[in-house]
Amino acid sequence: MAAEHIYDAPPPGVAADWTMGQNWSAFTAEQHAVWRTLFDQQSAALAGYACADFMRGLDLLGRIAPGVPDFAELNRHLTPATGWEVVAVPGWIPNRPFFEHLANRRFPAANFLRPPEQIGYSEEPDMFHDIFGHVPMLANPAFSDFLAAYGEAGLRAEALGAADYLGRLWLYTVEFGLVVEEGELRAFGGGLLSSYAETVAALTAPEPRRTWLDIERVMRTKYHFDEFQRSYFVVAGFEELLRATEEADFAAIYRRIADRPALEPGDAFAGDVLYDGPLQPVRPGPAFMQGEARR
Repeated sequence: MAAEHIYDAPPPGVAADWTMGQNWSAFTAEQHAVWRTLFDQQSAALAGYACADFMRGLDLLGRIAPGVPDFAELNRHLTPATGWEVVAVPGWIPNRPFFEHLANRRFPAANFLRPPEQIGYSEEPDMFHDIFGHVPMLANPAFSDFLAAYGEAGLRAEALGAADYLGRLWLYTVEFGLVVEEGELRAFGGGLLSSYAETVAALTAPEPRRTWLDIERVMRTKYHFDEFQRSYFVVAGFEELLRATEEADFAAIYRRIADRPALEPGDAFAGDVLYDGPLQPVRPGPAFMQGEARR
């Protein structure tokens, strides 16, 4: 993946906790137009694919001025509704500050936006991925509590040298998670919901493995950054996701899997319980996605 915004130390203008001023006035008319195109067309196209909590949470974004969101304005709506605030960061940041922000109900959002030529698929997580893909789900109390608990678990995992295992749980839930809602398979992961093409593949294509969530299984499973996932994990609801993580003894899981081989994406595993319910039908996508090649 051709990611450019990866940092080991805070660059100039970035605080020790990796936050920075958004400098919203510096975003150009072209960038505001890119955001509006993405937001309007993706919001409409995700109806029937995204879970109901995500669609309801989009209302928080719809309350602010169209275009690249001003985080200060967004937080005036977000914090009273959810207890969270969005903070600007330069891009990929180290684990510890990332976990600390989540544990304190601060959601780090990249302070850059994909260029127009990458409007259908960004080569690295940008502001649209972080804000559009993740912020709406903060309106669900159980999922919101799950993210805060994940941050606390991340700090403990760092001390145990086990953050990579926990990172897989993030990828397969917060980024690429699926949920069954009124008998239908829907997406809730931000990596899916900010990428229309992968949302469609995850919910309609016969090829991926769709497995009911098992935390230990997830922590052993590798994932892809540069192509659609071959495995997706399914939850019955967000209260179940929160309960499963609260009841799991993460330290014991880390010890058990430390000497076991990682599972390749798409591998079958003896303990898997596969989701065998109906898939979604393919619906027309947004105009900017027409003719997009599968990555």
